[in-house]
Amino acid sequence: MGAVAMLLSLVLRFDFDIVVQSLTYFLGAAALFGLIVSGVGFLFGLNRGIWRYASLSDLLAITYAASASVASFTVAQFLLYRLGSIPRSSILIAWAFLILLLAGPRAAYRLYRNRHDTGRLFDRGTCKFVLLVGATDNADAFLRATKERNNASFNILAIIDERSRRTGRSIRGVPVLGPLERLPQILDRFEAQGRRPEALILTRSREDYQRHASIEALVEIAAQQKVEILKLPNLLDMQSIDAEIEPRPIKLEDLLHRPPVRLDALKIASMIEGRTVMITGAGGSIGSELARQVAALNPRGLILVDASEHLLYSIETELAGIRPSLELHAALCNVREKDAVNRIVAGHRPDVLFHAAALKHVPIVEAQPLEGLFTNAIGTRNVAEAALRANVSTMIMVSTDKAVNPSSVMGATKRMAEMFCQAMDLDSAVNGTRFVTVRFGNVLGSAGSVVPLFEKQIRAGGPVTVTHPEMERFFMTISEACLLVLQAAAHSRERQQERGQIYVLDMGSPVKIVDLARNLIRLSGHRPDTDIQIVYTGLRPGEKLYEELFDNKETLRGTGASGILAASPRSIEGALIVRIFDEMKRRIDAQDLPGALRLLKSTVGEFTPGSEIHLLMSGEDSGKH
Repeated sequence: MGAVAMLLSLVLRFDFDIVVQSLTYFLGAAALFGLIVSGVGFLFGLNRGIWRYASLSDLLAITYAASASVASFTVAQFLLYRLGSIPRSSILIAWAFLILLLAGPRAAYRLYRNRHDTGRLFDRGTCKFVLLVGATDNADAFLRATKERNNASFNILAIIDERSRRTGRSIRGVPVLGPLERLPQILDRFEAQGRRPEALILTRSREDYQRHASIEALVEIAAQQKVEILKLPNLLDMQSIDAEIEPRPIKLEDLLHRPPVRLDALKIASMIEGRTVMITGAGGSIGSELARQVAALNPRGLILVDASEHLLYSIETELAGIRPSLELHAALCNVREKDAVNRIVAGHRPDVLFHAAALKHVPIVEAQPLEGLFTNAIGTRNVAEAALRANVSTMIMVSTDKAVNPSSVMGATKRMAEMFCQAMDLDSAVNGTRFVTVRFGNVLGSAGSVVPLFEKQIRAGGPVTVTHPEMERFFMTISEACLLVLQAAAHSRERQQERGQIYVLDMGSPVKIVDLARNLIRLSGHRPDTDIQIVYTGLRPGEKLYEELFDNKETLRGTGASGILAASPRSIEGALIVRIFDEMKRRIDAQDLPGALRLLKSTVGEFTPGSEIHLLMSGEDSGKH
């Protein structure tokens, strides 16, 4: 192309007869220019570009290479002939021809591929008509990628933007038709043309929609208009241009009234990297996600402990496939078994131990209090004492907001576990082991949570059952909960002087369960109370209308770590809590349910049991339990 550019410039500059007479010399000059262009182009990487994705950056690289080639050729001509044989204007003309000859084929090939692929795709009739919501950089990247891919499955009709001033403009030829308020009219217009949109694709991130528009309003409109609502991943963060772009359905966590959790990655990595980590309850919702996040931080070894063979096998197999170089150990063990817990902890001597094993379902523990006491209270003691004997650096117990002013046996047993760990943390100051408690609320999508139940009821056509119209809960995703558990643990390691603290995760504002149900119904493409009914069933034993993350007797303060607060509950003397747990274990072994419940009530003074538990405490009706 360099040689051709130089010859064209000479033909344009001279008469044809002069070119013929000096053809040998001109061919030599063209060959020299071609060699220079080849060398400069190689240095500038023009040979490495993929023509299929030629863009403005390629044009700029071609311009730089052409300029460098012309400058080098001019210097060579000056040294050889003092610029006496080639007109200077022809060199400038060759520069223009060179850019045209290098950029033209790339642009033509890209245009051909775009039209060919788009036409073939539309001929197959596989495209879904969609509207984009948000005239953003993400929207521009998605439009470009959609037009360039053979397997694009969306025909983008228009863009809806929250800012009306962009109406009438366009991005890559796709018009911006109006603000969100006009969405129903825009849908009707396309339906009249026989191109009714089947989906809305949100291009903004969750935090952006909280600033610019109500995502709940979009979900409401989508449900009313019977269109699917999807969201884009952040295309600007994608690591490969060949990565498949797949808009995903809106999830319930996108509707939480708070920004996503951010973490101090360096602080967390320093706690895990190169160390041995143990997780009890590793097969459960929280434990398995903790295991995934810990495995990604390059620990020296990871010990997974669970009482369920199936769950333990599942998480071990998953992690072995994801991180084949990680030293994994799966230990089948119930935290109730003191000797087995001691043997496993002493055998592996972990640096960090996450205790996530627990019975967490309120109605089940309410019906079988001794089981909850054995696992949640005595099991926690077994793990904590084993950690102390093995000189574990830090043990982190995962607790729950139900431990605050508990009205259920499950909540009271978790409060007992908190008290034991708090006392151990205060008493173990001399030997260095930290006992950290992290408390948070409900986790979206965890086993046994309301979300899977609601989704099953919606798939069946309803009704969706909600216990009470005023019931509220704090919610966060499993991933967010585990990130904050890691962050709280890392923070506690830096604050060795702050003993006996309970770290409370900032869960944002509580969400009404009925609002949760309505949003799930809308996300499924139905209308609440019209397509799918909501039925109120009444509070179950041990349930509260409102959960709390801390009570008014706990001193709450900031920690300086994002998303984490510290509560200083009333402490209990270590020797006393040990005697209480010894007595509780004797009553459990003797199956003394009334005595165990009375001891639980006397230990957790803020526990307000329901009427059935009151009867059991008095020794009545204990047979059915």
